[in-house]
Amino acid sequence: MRFVDEVKIHVRAGDGGKGCVSFRREKYVPKGGPDGGDGGKGGDVVIKATSAKQTLLDFHFQSHFKADRGAIGRGKQQTGKNGKDCSLLVPAGTQVRDADSGELLGDLTQDDDYLVIAKGGQGGKGNMRFATATRRAPRIAQPGRPGEERHVILELKLLADVGLIGLPNGGKSTLISRISAARPKIADYPFTTLVPNLGVVRLGLDDSMVVADIPGLIEGAHRGAGLGLKFLRHIERTSVLVHIIDISGWERGVQAFVDNYHQVNHELGKFSSELLDKPQIVALNKIDLLADRAPLEELLAAFRELGPPVHAISAVTGEGTQELIWETAEQLAQLRNG
Repeated sequence: MRFVDEVKIHVRAGDGGKGCVSFRREKYVPKGGPDGGDGGKGGDVVIKATSAKQTLLDFHFQSHFKADRGAIGRGKQQTGKNGKDCSLLVPAGTQVRDADSGELLGDLTQDDDYLVIAKGGQGGKGNMRFATATRRAPRIAQPGRPGEERHVILELKLLADVGLIGLPNGGKSTLISRISAARPKIADYPFTTLVPNLGVVRLGLDDSMVVADIPGLIEGAHRGAGLGLKFLRHIERTSVLVHIIDISGWERGVQAFVDNYHQVNHELGKFSSELLDKPQIVALNKIDLLADRAPLEELLAAFRELGPPVHAISAVTGEGTQELIWETAEQLAQLRNG
């Protein structure tokens, strides 16, 4: 299934129905008496969130949506039928913005959250509304009012507890495939991961956490380099970040790995300073490729001096991953408990 996380659509609510010009045909009623009913209200355009969808792909192929118009009023003081609403289902976590002003219209984060983005027009008044003591047989009725029309942008931000971040080919996809049932594409070339992947990690019988594998970040990601700008927003909704650092190629020295850590954090901060306030755990990955693990303690010490908790792991063999999961779960529990 293709992953689409931003689309622009055009919506138009239904027009209100026309009012009716009609007269009763009864004896002793002057000119039959006006009994034209009002027109029906036009349908609204409603956006509703559901966890059954994970992508905005449907809106990639169809971008114009229109609600039904209200029915024309009828005689015998009958109001026309209201137009049917146009309901659009989007994944939970979708933000809705006005395409012209950029105004945030709504943030649908929960199942069944909904937003009316275009209101249907009111139906026109029938001629019975215009009868007075001096105008007993009006032959006028109002047309229905037009429904609202606008362009909106739907922007999906994945809902996950944990975000896996790091440079391309750091082993994020391998790790999520190891600790969850997710099966992302894994290969030995840059930008193998082209879309975020979600995996559920079981912590116990009644507890779990959702982990998101975010495509690799490179220098200039906050300006759109690589795949950064397209997917950095998915990190905004995560609670804890796990920073994966590939420590193969030990000959580069400790400072090279520390520089990689700072480079990714620099891109996070340039995109949104709030991302740097999130708890972060460092995972030094690919220790299975180290022929000599003696220098590993030096690297662990260097990262401990930087502040965040640090773990040495192998996403391929699973070594150290359980300890990383426990650390991440503990950080989440602290956030949830305030």
